[in-house]
Amino acid sequence: MTTTSAAPAAPARTAPRRRRSLRDRPNPLAGLGALAWLLVVGVPLYALLVATFQQTEEYRTAGPLTVPADPTLDNYVGAFGSGLLTFVWNTMLVTVGVVAIVVVLSVMAGYAIVRSRTWLTNGFFRVFLLGLAIPSQAVIIPVYLIIVQLDFYDSLLAVVLPTAAFALPVCVLILTGSMRDISDELYEAMALDGAGAGRTFLRLVVPLSRSGISTIAVYAALQAWNGFLFPLILTQSAGTRVITLGLYEFQGQYRVDIPGLLTAVVLATVPLFLVYLVARRSLISGLMGVGGK
Repeated sequence: MTTTSAAPAAPARTAPRRRRSLRDRPNPLAGLGALAWLLVVGVPLYALLVATFQQTEEYRTAGPLTVPADPTLDNYVGAFGSGLLTFVWNTMLVTVGVVAIVVVLSVMAGYAIVRSRTWLTNGFFRVFLLGLAIPSQAVIIPVYLIIVQLDFYDSLLAVVLPTAAFALPVCVLILTGSMRDISDELYEAMALDGAGAGRTFLRLVVPLSRSGISTIAVYAALQAWNGFLFPLILTQSAGTRVITLGLYEFQGQYRVDIPGLLTAVVLATVPLFLVYLVARRSLISGLMGVGGK
């Protein structure tokens, strides 16, 4: 009886080494670029915030990047004492008025342009696009004469109307791109349910265009809040002064209160910063849909 020898054991298979992808490898250049960008953004912001806690003489002698030796809140107290709340209130009224006008007119105009497709609506759309090429500085004198003829001079309404008018072309362009993403099948489904144009507009178009509406609302708010030319030319009294003109209160004939001015700037940007935090996602998604399908 012959015995057979046992076959040699097969060598254990070793797991193949996992190749490191490019994403797993460190990228020193990207790290240096991110650090440089952080410095570009962070240093001016640091200088802005630190200056609000410095005295004017300390700011001039120590420099804007020096940590305050004796931090003070006098700049904030002085900003509120110089009428900043009145300027902010007027600016808020102007902003709310501009946003309301722009949103209502842009939504209706965008819906008509997207759904009508007639030569008349296409002509109106071209007129809106033509407004993108006309700067406000080029027509400030005709605007001034119209405001005076309407007896709106030196009122907040004199700032609201032209600001909304010059914000409309961009807002209509954004909304038409957003509304073109609504498929024809949804319109047909609404028609089969017996919905008219008004119901389709309120129940379908407006809810599906919320990202675009948020985008134009933020854009119009920025234009109204940061507006300078129209308040400068179309208003005169202190009661109608907005925040951009109110910053002149911190500038004298021979000196400028830089810490006080920067404090007013910080306080003036807080409302818009809060609005951006709330609507940032809708703003980005709305801007991505400008080109339509």
